[in-house]
Amino acid sequence: MEFVVEPAEDTERLDRILARRVPRLSRMRLRQAIDEQCVRVNGAAQPAGWRARAGDHVEADLPAEAVTAMTPEAIPLSIVYEDEAFVVVEKPAGMVVHPAGRHRSGTLANALAHHFNVVGAAQPPIRPGIVHRLDRATSGLMVVAKTATALSRLTVDFQQKRVEKRYLALVHGRVQPETGDWEARIGSDPEAVPRWGIRETGRPAQTRYEVRERFADHTLLELEPVTGRTNQLRLHCAHFGHPIAGDDLFGRGAHDSLGRLFLHAHRLAFAHPLTGEPRGFMSDLPDELDAFLRSPREI
Repeated sequence: MEFVVEPAEDTERLDRILARRVPRLSRMRLRQAIDEQCVRVNGAAQPAGWRARAGDHVEADLPAEAVTAMTPEAIPLSIVYEDEAFVVVEKPAGMVVHPAGRHRSGTLANALAHHFNVVGAAQPPIRPGIVHRLDRATSGLMVVAKTATALSRLTVDFQQKRVEKRYLALVHGRVQPETGDWEARIGSDPEAVPRWGIRETGRPAQTRYEVRERFADHTLLELEPVTGRTNQLRLHCAHFGHPIAGDDLFGRGAHDSLGRLFLHAHRLAFAHPLTGEPRGFMSDLPDELDAFLRSPREI
């Protein structure tokens, strides 16, 4: 698009002028376009805070449409179960759940928008109702609501801890005893890297564990996050001396032959949001994790 700065816009910030003229795009997306030098004033790229003058000529190369959770993208999905109220899917490792920050497309929400509204031709279109999230590096089961009622009821059930969530994780070391509870507060520090960590000023967090299988230098655990703090399972495992294999953020770094974090959401159980009927779903370890676990190596 091209336009000339009006007298009423004299000395106004460039990003504010664009926000008023292009309301379909978020301010974050407009600032990103400015930072990427997609906006030029009198032929030169300028920062978001540039004070334009009346008569300035502005050229902007902007996306035709902002990518949102409702933007359909033909991305393969592994559907475990679906009815009129919700869908249960297996999210692969490496996929972000919802467009945000640097991840503006290729998300689970975009894939579901295509599944619901292009393949399923839903009318009116269905907005994927994200009830809970998995880390980008974590694979496994997620439930996504298809109606406002289902979203509301599932959200309350998650908040009130009426949903059963279990994960499988291969951790370093030999965990003792066979079952136990890990409790350590988790909080964020904007100045720290990584931002989230075990901090005395954080919120209480509890994880239950049970040993599923032992190896020479590793243990396969089933983990239950009693609370739902950010990065809770990864932080607790690392803090109590047993970081998850392949954890390059809180653990001992990426494992070359593994290629990902060994953390998989393998069980999810909750009441059906419309009928109240108990529903439970299981997910086997992905092929790459199972192959790593069963390969002849010194794990």
